[in-house]
Amino acid sequence: MTAAALFQSILASLPEVVVIAGACFLLILGQFLRKGQQHLLVTASVAIVLIAAFATLMLAGEVRPAYSGMFIADRFAIFFKVVFYLIAVLTFLLSRKYAEIEGIGSSEYYVLLLLALSGMMIMASAIDLLSIYVGLELMVLCTYVLTGFLRQQQRSNEAALKFVILGGVSTAIFLYGVSLIYGLTGTTQLDRMATAVTGNPLDPGLLLAVVFIVAGLVFKVGAVPFHMWVPDVYEGAPTTITAFMSVGPKAAGFAVILRVFLNPLVAASNVWIIVAVIAAVTMALGSFVALVQDNFKRLLAYSSIAHAGFAMFGVAAGGADGVASVMLYLLIYAFMNLGIFGAIIMMRNGNFSGEVIEDYAGFAKSHRGLALLMLLYLFSLAGIPPTAGFFAKFYVLVALVERGFIVLAVIAVLLSAVAAYFYIRIVMVIYMREPEGAFDPALTPAVGATLAFTAAGTVGIGLFPALFLRLAQHAAVGG
Repeated sequence: MTAAALFQSILASLPEVVVIAGACFLLILGQFLRKGQQHLLVTASVAIVLIAAFATLMLAGEVRPAYSGMFIADRFAIFFKVVFYLIAVLTFLLSRKYAEIEGIGSSEYYVLLLLALSGMMIMASAIDLLSIYVGLELMVLCTYVLTGFLRQQQRSNEAALKFVILGGVSTAIFLYGVSLIYGLTGTTQLDRMATAVTGNPLDPGLLLAVVFIVAGLVFKVGAVPFHMWVPDVYEGAPTTITAFMSVGPKAAGFAVILRVFLNPLVAASNVWIIVAVIAAVTMALGSFVALVQDNFKRLLAYSSIAHAGFAMFGVAAGGADGVASVMLYLLIYAFMNLGIFGAIIMMRNGNFSGEVIEDYAGFAKSHRGLALLMLLYLFSLAGIPPTAGFFAKFYVLVALVERGFIVLAVIAVLLSAVAAYFYIRIVMVIYMREPEGAFDPALTPAVGATLAFTAAGTVGIGLFPALFLRLAQHAAVGG
């Protein structure tokens, strides 16, 4: 690589460089802060993300391939990076008071979040299976540690251990698929894999390789049959990390899935039927198992599985419309899911955790405004119009119908009706039950700003869905 090519590569990856350098700076800064100054870590973290966002927008004018075809800065990557920045900033704001209550407000906490963010960013721009692996591992290694950050709690340690073991298995499956692809095509670059196939693209070896790669990726989004880690990890991790994992790594996983499935080799392998089956089974399992959950975080874990299944329907639809529908779905899901997790985090005060659904009985009678926000998020997650969640599902269904997948669209609608029940059940607990005790939410300015912003996004996209769909469609074509 020449000096000029190296400079262009560094320029294309400038946002990633900013975030990683910022994480290193934050690690050093944390050593000089005294007790009571931890709020500076939140301020610095948000500033680092905003600088990276500015660098990303500065690069938005053209497509910038980098590192000998392993990395690219295009509209597709920029869309996902903006979503990641949004998720990271809101997670930092939610962490301000929560980290203080749980005693986890050290600099390492924010450093790991920034490094996980950098891994997600690399995944969005990776166009080579090896660079995908690098970003994937950087992200998951950080989330392993963050899951077990409540070291004094047994369930946190247990969740981290399960996550590490199952995550290691999924990584091995993914790498085995990569090795098979390389052995059969002689390349790991996505754009070269299809052209490198001189024989039948339906060769059993290629089909097996694609299946292994798909299996490794669906683990990261919590789809069946690699969903078993989600409930325990979501319940055991700090709630702020659960909120982050429910939207950030999931969006990054779908970014990679979309990149891979846009590849002609994968398209020729006829794995779409596998994706359709995974989508239907994933949504069915998530929806039905969530019906019997009493723990709020476990219910949202199965809700996350169900939403991953619905997004997989968009992947199965394929084409530019299918890709755009998934991208819009992930953006909307980030708003409404971070909002409902923000409400849970707000309830963590003193010995009150707010993790049991019954804890919210009669909440509307003492805190009408906050209850109304929870109602908004829950209705949006259920897909009730005119919230943004309705349009997230609507455009996926449109993509399915336009591609002729009527049966899949009907299945998605029926399962959405099942999923709506457990969200409405929580609404009934909030509004129809008598209070069992006094509520003292930890409504700090940072948490309040997060709830206001996520509510504005949930309502705003619901009012102007076509605008955001056009942005997703513009980004879906790359370039």
